[in-house]
Amino acid sequence: MPRRPPQVSWGQPRSLQARQLLAASLGLVAFLALAGYALDRAFLETAESNMRQRLRSLALAYVAGGEFARNGEFIPPYETVDPRLERPGSGLYAEVVLPNGHWDSTSAQGPILPAGKMLEPNEESFERALPITEISGEAGEAYRYGRGLIWSAGSDDARSEFPYTIYVLEDTTALSRQVSVFRQALWRYLGGAGLILLLLQAVILRWSLRPLKRVVDELKRVQRGLASRMSGRHPRELEPLTESINAFIESERENLDRQRNTLADLAHSLKTPLAVLRARSGEDVPVQELREEIDLQVRRMSDLVSYQLARAARSGHVLFAAPLEIEPYADQIVRSLEKIYASKGVICEFDIDANARFYGEPGDLQEVLGNLIENAFKWARSRVLLTVKEGEIAPNRRPGLLLAVDDDGPGVPEDKIDLVLQRGVRGDERVQGHGIGLATVQDVVRSYRGTLDVSRSQELGGAHFEVVLPPGL
Repeated sequence: MPRRPPQVSWGQPRSLQARQLLAASLGLVAFLALAGYALDRAFLETAESNMRQRLRSLALAYVAGGEFARNGEFIPPYETVDPRLERPGSGLYAEVVLPNGHWDSTSAQGPILPAGKMLEPNEESFERALPITEISGEAGEAYRYGRGLIWSAGSDDARSEFPYTIYVLEDTTALSRQVSVFRQALWRYLGGAGLILLLLQAVILRWSLRPLKRVVDELKRVQRGLASRMSGRHPRELEPLTESINAFIESERENLDRQRNTLADLAHSLKTPLAVLRARSGEDVPVQELREEIDLQVRRMSDLVSYQLARAARSGHVLFAAPLEIEPYADQIVRSLEKIYASKGVICEFDIDANARFYGEPGDLQEVLGNLIENAFKWARSRVLLTVKEGEIAPNRRPGLLLAVDDDGPGVPEDKIDLVLQRGVRGDERVQGHGIGLATVQDVVRSYRGTLDVSRSQELGGAHFEVVLPPGL
């Protein structure tokens, strides 16, 4: 069977280097083209201006050296202004337009020149690309300068003064040759400069994209397991990218550790019910009692599994989460707790900054608020205070968060602060609970790279739990 040609993915985007090089090359070519056009126009305008000045000087010199006879005929200068005016078909021509005719220089014998009109005294004209017919019969073009003058022979002359016009023409051959030479040199030099600039641009582009290539290489090393994270030595424009990648890597690593810890905690929690079932099954007990024991231990294991799975689902946070208002969640939690602790008559007050936001999972916010506020309701005598403020602010980052819960209860002794944050340890064994609420709060706060501090409340005199979350990515 014949081999099928490889399929080309036309939708695949070009590399950044190719896109930048193409864009810069197009911009450079456009710039050089515009610069070349501008220089060409400037040279042509300068050459035409010089042509006008030269023809004007020839016309005035020709008039100054010539005179008129008594019959009104123009007499050219004895010494010629330019030898080309005496050579037929030389390309330089002079014409004097009189009221009753005109006079042409010797060089005008042969070519067919356009007829000139009479100009007003001191009126000037400069015309481009006038058609002429050369001696050889070929069509050509010429520049023509004209000046209107008045001839006066003096008061003793019998003739009165009369107007006349002098025209000097020069074909475009010499100027076209100069322009052609200039254009060839111009585009040759611009082409060489463009080639050098393109090569230099490619080198500069390769050098400027080297940090991005280094990021790609480091990311490949991380993927292959040769490195644990991205390095911190990158340009500041790439720092948000590398920090986000490192945060993602650390978040995934923490999630993996958390899953392992959850499985270990679950296995450890199930050991006791399984041991009880194993022991009871080997004993000679009534069937009804055994059923009740099995039902009790199964419910206990089901609760443990549900709790661990729910905790694992709530743990961690998603990067770039949407901001959450805190007051609605706090209000819902407090309403539920007020029903549970209605007999105590505890009042919960809010001091929440309107600009404060929690950037994370709603479940994590409920976990932190629920455990801290419930702990405060459990120990408070009559008052609980929830304080929420916007935390530290860093450039180009999400603002941090400060969340504190105070109560007017007995507080936490300094020697027991570390204990109450440990898993399975209760501040007072006489109070009902599992001793895992504050430990769960600490785990959630640590997953956001924050801190949980416990101290004496300065306002209510009881316990003060303060959560500080740093600015996020």
